[in-house]
Amino acid sequence: MTPTVVVGPVSRGSMLGALTAAALGVGFVEIRKDRGPATDSDRWILRTTGPDYQDRHVVFGFRHNLLKAGDRVLMVDDWADTGATALVARDLVHATGAHWIGAACIVDALTNPHLRHNLPLRSLINIHRL
Repeated sequence: MTPTVVVGPVSRGSMLGALTAAALGVGFVEIRKDRGPATDSDRWILRTTGPDYQDRHVVFGFRHNLLKAGDRVLMVDDWADTGATALVARDLVHATGAHWIGAACIVDALTNPHLRHNLPLRSLINIHRL
């Protein structure tokens, strides 16, 4: 399934996501970290991750009107470790009514192998091959 929008978490996911969106000729939405409604008056969707690779819980979000119900969304990032960022991105996408089609990253270092199927996640290389 071809995406209509690519999302990418700050900071490297924003760069890779924007490049992916440009290559595909689709829109791009940056998922911001620890920022939100206080930065402007637009309505934001916010979600908090489960523990990340440093055992932190991080708040991610974006303006509500950036995704539409008919959008097919791909998340792009540099690295997947716990899957916490991808899971919260999926929750954000679902909260808008858009359709999550999956996640892509450069390095797959997932600690929970079931997430590869559940997200689904595709990568360029697995951590064990580095």
